[in-house]
Amino acid sequence: MSLVVQKYGGTSVGSVERIQAVAQRASATAQKGNSLVVVVSAMGKTTDGLVKLAREISTNPCRREMDMLLSTGEQVSIALLSMALKELGQPAISLTGAQVGIVTEAQHSHARILHIQTERIVRHLNEGKVVVVAGFQGISSTEELEITTLGRGGSDTSAVALAASLGADRCEIYTDVPGILTTDPRLVPDAQLMEEITSDEMLELASLGAKVLHPRAVEIARNYGMPLVVLSSWTDEPGTLVVSPMSQPRSLRDLEIARSVTTVEFDPDQAKVALLRVPDCPGVAARLFGEIALQELDVDLIIQSIHEGNTNDIAFTVNSAILKRAEAVAEAIAPALRSQTGTDSQEAEVMVDRNVAKISIAGAGMIGRPGIAAKMFTALASAGINIGMISTSEVKVSCVIDAQDCDSAIAILCQTFEISSSPIQIPVSSAEVLVLKDKESSRKTSTSLNVGIPTAKELPSVRGVALDLNQVRLAIRNVPDHPGMAAQLFGLLAKENISVDMIIQSQRCRVIDGNPTRDIAFTVSQADAQAAQMTLQQAASILGYGTILLDQEIAKVSIVGAGMVGQPGVATRMFAALAAEQINIQMIATSEIKISCVVNKEQGVSALKAIHSAFGLAGSQKIEVRA
Repeated sequence: MSLVVQKYGGTSVGSVERIQAVAQRASATAQKGNSLVVVVSAMGKTTDGLVKLAREISTNPCRREMDMLLSTGEQVSIALLSMALKELGQPAISLTGAQVGIVTEAQHSHARILHIQTERIVRHLNEGKVVVVAGFQGISSTEELEITTLGRGGSDTSAVALAASLGADRCEIYTDVPGILTTDPRLVPDAQLMEEITSDEMLELASLGAKVLHPRAVEIARNYGMPLVVLSSWTDEPGTLVVSPMSQPRSLRDLEIARSVTTVEFDPDQAKVALLRVPDCPGVAARLFGEIALQELDVDLIIQSIHEGNTNDIAFTVNSAILKRAEAVAEAIAPALRSQTGTDSQEAEVMVDRNVAKISIAGAGMIGRPGIAAKMFTALASAGINIGMISTSEVKVSCVIDAQDCDSAIAILCQTFEISSSPIQIPVSSAEVLVLKDKESSRKTSTSLNVGIPTAKELPSVRGVALDLNQVRLAIRNVPDHPGMAAQLFGLLAKENISVDMIIQSQRCRVIDGNPTRDIAFTVSQADAQAAQMTLQQAASILGYGTILLDQEIAKVSIVGAGMVGQPGVATRMFAALAAEQINIQMIATSEIKISCVVNKEQGVSALKAIHSAFGLAGSQKIEVRA
């Protein structure tokens, strides 16, 4: 007999008929001898309707009263589902978040779960009942009993947190698509169902497809080694298994308040190659990295900064052992790239830095927590360490620094993020990288030896493609190039609770009044665009940087796959697919298992389709997304 937690979203319980269908499925699961907890969302568009009612009463409703209002939506669902189960002869009981004992932070509208008091659930399970729980909600404490809601993805989060707290055998997430797909089926009808995906890949693909799984839920599953299965509530297809590492023992207190950073990684044996003033036109990145791939050279970080006039800069890092070969490729291709600009050849150049190291912080808890990058930059600045390159993903921030500063950087970052560390030697391509891992966390990289998870070479090079049309780019010109500037800039945004996604620092150094400066560009959500621009403009005269440019017409397209580690040519394939469609790349940022490009917003969907096709991710069956 297994203990199973099932979660059904709003579409799955959107009508009486759908609730009865869910009851049939839940009853069948219980009849097989399983203990069952069912977490449900509010019916259909109930939450939207409640929000509309509140807005008709008040233009700025109190968050406490909004939580009181919105929590009623799930109470309707659980009561009706419990009734439907009883009509089938299956004993059941409905419980609110408060009755379950889901204790959260005292933060209305976006609380995180601290712990769950499972005694009452266990008692009802032992009585043979299906326990139907209201997702999305909890209480601030067992004394105050203040109702809180968990924000977007709260029902997913509730379900996985309950599964972890109960020690369930698995958590099943039922939604309106048959599982995790290679991309959004509403944009690419031949998107393919994945049989399984690693939790690391799933975290990076937070914006993938129909957004069927919230990253907060994945974070909890990953931390506690909880098997997740994403299925359709409309069919009996097996769905997609989200595989997490074998977890180490972990306290169930402060369940969702995990450390934002659990790992400090570093590679002291890197070198940087930068091509300055390359043409700003489609195909340049494809040509450069195509030549590199032909030489079977494995590239680590890749960044392309914002354009100046008709040129921009592309920089990448490689292991020091292959630097000469990489430099030779760059030197050979640079004249051909220059000739496309029609400018004097002296304007372009290849710049090589042989003495750099890569230092990274990583952790699933970084998602949705503003200020993590700023905290890293501040720590490095306090040690007098200047940052030469920045590259980010949802769960990692990497900086290239002088090799001589590597030991100091490791020490200050471990101290800053309170990581009790022990060195673990992990091979990444031809480089031997040391990883400092928090003893209390379950963090392991995709190349570590995790039981039940294939090694990178056994995984597909690209698992899926994601498109984000809801970001804007801000570019700050002429930022003084000295330790602490990035920390101050992103610290300002963190104080305004603004989350930053991609961060790119240009390689071209411009001297103004005898002082070296660089440009920094980053992306934020559209909702934060004006606040971010205003915040930076107010500090421009104090911090000494130039104009702040805002571009709202961008799209971010990304590929993710744990199998791209140690496989040259993956980036080339992506860049070539875009070049074939005459789509210009405006920014590039990478991590070990993700490559993201910023393109023109009008070309976003075309970029998604081209890349999806280039990696052969299409399936033969058209996926239907239920309304």
